[in-house]
Amino acid sequence: MSFRDYEGYDMMGLAQLIARRAVTAGEVLAAAIERIERWNPKINAVVQRMDEAAHHQIDRGLPAGPLSGAPYLLKDLYQPYAGVPVSNGSRLFDGYVPDSDGTLTERLKAAGVVIVGRSNTPEFGLNCTTEPVRFGPTRNPWKPTHSAGGSSGGASAAVASRMVPAAHATDGGGSVRIPAAHCGLFGLKPTRGRNPAGPDVGEGWSGLACGHAVTRSVRDAAALLDATSGPAPGDPYWAPPPARPFIEEVGADPGRLRIGLTTRHPAGLPVAEVCRKATEETAKLVADLGHRVEEAAPTIDTEAALVALRVIIGANVAAAIGYRLRALGRTGLKIGEVENITALWAEDGRRRTAADYAAAILAVHRIGRRYGAFFQRYDVLLSPVVAGPPPPLGTFDMMGESLDAYFTMLFDYVCFTPQFNSSGGPAASLPLHWTDDGLPIGVQIGADLGNEAVLFRLASQIEAARPWIGKRPAL
Repeated sequence: MSFRDYEGYDMMGLAQLIARRAVTAGEVLAAAIERIERWNPKINAVVQRMDEAAHHQIDRGLPAGPLSGAPYLLKDLYQPYAGVPVSNGSRLFDGYVPDSDGTLTERLKAAGVVIVGRSNTPEFGLNCTTEPVRFGPTRNPWKPTHSAGGSSGGASAAVASRMVPAAHATDGGGSVRIPAAHCGLFGLKPTRGRNPAGPDVGEGWSGLACGHAVTRSVRDAAALLDATSGPAPGDPYWAPPPARPFIEEVGADPGRLRIGLTTRHPAGLPVAEVCRKATEETAKLVADLGHRVEEAAPTIDTEAALVALRVIIGANVAAAIGYRLRALGRTGLKIGEVENITALWAEDGRRRTAADYAAAILAVHRIGRRYGAFFQRYDVLLSPVVAGPPPPLGTFDMMGESLDAYFTMLFDYVCFTPQFNSSGGPAASLPLHWTDDGLPIGVQIGADLGNEAVLFRLASQIEAARPWIGKRPAL
């Protein structure tokens, strides 16, 4: 394949070429590897090459399907692939190699998706930018001095720079949607329990976190969700089954939707004009498409919500560190083994009581009730993704000395995404706007628990009206 040919296709487009025998899966893989070798030294998106494993997948024979033969990256965060290291962005996990595949990995392989490597992530996914000490910063392909977002920043930078057409991403507070917004991609966080987290765990971050993908097209996100979603044996819970395959929702008539609009920071803080303007212009677009738009948003106890996130995440980070130390036969961390904020957050988690954790879970459930009531009156909530444009690298420093200062700064910026992690409902970032200096600005749409269908219908309608797939950074 020529250089330009490969980059012009999404996952489904590449799979269709392979199915028609216009190209082979091996040629597509070679094109992906060529681009990783060309662009990764500039972007630092891929931290683990898997060329041999990818060739072996193809040599064994790929199953037929709408994504078969398309190259893909796994995030370097808690997603097992047998025999391939996973570091979680941390020096603490150096040398850790899973001995079996995760359920999501198994389902991707069964769909014929060719996994070519692992993408960069901040340590334990604790940052909205991807700058781990372990691997160094991932740079935004649109402006390399700026953040690609986090925690799926490596995934998003790789897709935006056309190394691969799509990549695995996870989201515990916005980690699919934020880097998608920063890199000009479509990023969907699915409903809690839609994709399996097993077999080693039942859920991520006590139900806040889930996995899916960043993609260039809406249809790829739908096809991937069809390939990976559904309960696995032993899952503690699962999402309501869809009425039909998600791919059938792409291009389907959404009807006249009731859309709530907000550009107000949940804590009353400023939101950058460029983010407000992007959301307001999107509101005008969807109104022109025939939908009813009015200012409305759920009201929540923001302070209680932030305390809950701090407690739940801290408890889970402390547990993850504890598991690793026990596996290493140790009781404590060595100096410099984890980043400062990671260590402080874990210690904060260890100091909390069981009653604190129970109260945090109750606070999260109250948010879910608020959002559930809101979606009795509205089909979709439209908002910015974050409170400002992509920041320069170094803005969110995990090597600082104050957890309070870091946490406050983080959630003042990441203010519109975590509510959907608490409610469990699906939400997506749409790449509809760019700043004057060429940085992408995403806009978020979210829906009720289990209702990815309405997001796929609306997102594909917007994609058709305002196509984005042809926009690419000038590396």
